[in-house]
Amino acid sequence: MADKPIKTQPIKPAATVILVRPVASPQTGVGGFEIFMLRRTSKAAFAGGMYVFPGGRVDPEDHFNKYADVCTGPSIAQAPQAKALGSDHRGFWVAGIRESFEEAGLLLAYDHAGNYLSFVDSSQAERFAAMREPLHSGALELHDLCVAENLTLAVDRIHYYNRVVTPAGRPRRFDTRFFIAEAPTGQTGEHDDIETVDSIWITPQDALTQHADGEFGLMRITEMQLGEMAEHATMEALLEMASSRQKFPVSRPVLPRN
Repeated sequence: MADKPIKTQPIKPAATVILVRPVASPQTGVGGFEIFMLRRTSKAAFAGGMYVFPGGRVDPEDHFNKYADVCTGPSIAQAPQAKALGSDHRGFWVAGIRESFEEAGLLLAYDHAGNYLSFVDSSQAERFAAMREPLHSGALELHDLCVAENLTLAVDRIHYYNRVVTPAGRPRRFDTRFFIAEAPTGQTGEHDDIETVDSIWITPQDALTQHADGEFGLMRITEMQLGEMAEHATMEALLEMASSRQKFPVSRPVLPRN
């Protein structure tokens, strides 16, 4: 009997940001790092109930030329990243920043003085948190938020890492560019209670261990990314790897046929 043909779904471009922060091991006191992860609602058509990194679809508006006026970077050192992303590279960075703020409440931007944005007090944190839903619904554009708040998007701190294409046969398919960035000090992140229902800072090794014990749902690609992150002892080592990267693997996994 001939194999059943795999139903083809349209592939949508997406951007995901792996956000990291330093943390000292309680056992050794030696500095390691944690990664911010979100648990998707079990009702989601894609990765329902799984823990994921912040990210989502690249919208056409993310590629608008006006974003050149509110971006810092890419830097000269990021030229290999920009080349690998292609001529429309800026849109992937913009989408990653937008999705990180919408889904995780972490805004990767510089303030008017050129400092990495930190929510220094509760009133500022609450004011920015109130912008997440309008941004998600389309009532507010990220570009307009930057102009109103005198911010520039911190593209120079967000490093393209690799690319994964969802295999044919999945209910939704994405061509996802993965980035790595240090989370701003003072921003702790929070799930949106819409698409995501829980959030956590966790070391890659702890996430992998809990997943192996059946307590922390991960997609195979997320597990693979965490395994690569776990090979680096410190946040500095991880960011050095990401910022100096010259090759950007493209993974195109294939589902096994029954």
